[in-house]
Amino acid sequence: MLSNLIQKDLPVNPRERHIIAWAAGFGAIMLIIDQLTKVLAAHYLRGSHISIIPNFFDLVYVTNKGAAWGILQGKVWLLLIIGIAVAAAALCFMRWLTEGKTERYWALFLILSGIVGNSIDRIWRGEVIDFLDFYYKNSHWPAFNVADTAICVGLGIYFLSVLIHPSHDKQKGRHETAAAPASGDE
Repeated sequence: MLSNLIQKDLPVNPRERHIIAWAAGFGAIMLIIDQLTKVLAAHYLRGSHISIIPNFFDLVYVTNKGAAWGILQGKVWLLLIIGIAVAAAALCFMRWLTEGKTERYWALFLILSGIVGNSIDRIWRGEVIDFLDFYYKNSHWPAFNVADTAICVGLGIYFLSVLIHPSHDKQKGRHETAAAPASGDE
């Protein structure tokens, strides 16, 4: 049953394959940038920080054994399993999730690059390296990394696309509802 669904969801036209290839390539570049910046942060920022914009943005070295904002702190293997499950589901149901929309392919591969980037850290280091630190007066945003940025930007693009281009099923349902006579009008 699942194999039929996956086979049905495989890209069939050359345009779609082309979009997937470019989006996957961009995701791979983001993954490389993520891993490279984490290695540089681990090498140059341990025990120090660099002020880029005073009282607003610093480069720091922070590790996180949890997810965003320290959620599930110390549950490295659970987070790794969740990441793998989400990535596998996204790949298996790619056509259903994207509905052929170009920006959704790009969003999906951005999200996947972030998941893979943080998963590599969890496997290799047992924790995720964060190094981008924004703050203003008494407000401090938790430090994050390129993978986190890729996930957030990818999700933002995906949700904007869903708002701008609603699902074919939802549009079909709206048109059928609008065309159907109200009860008692027959």
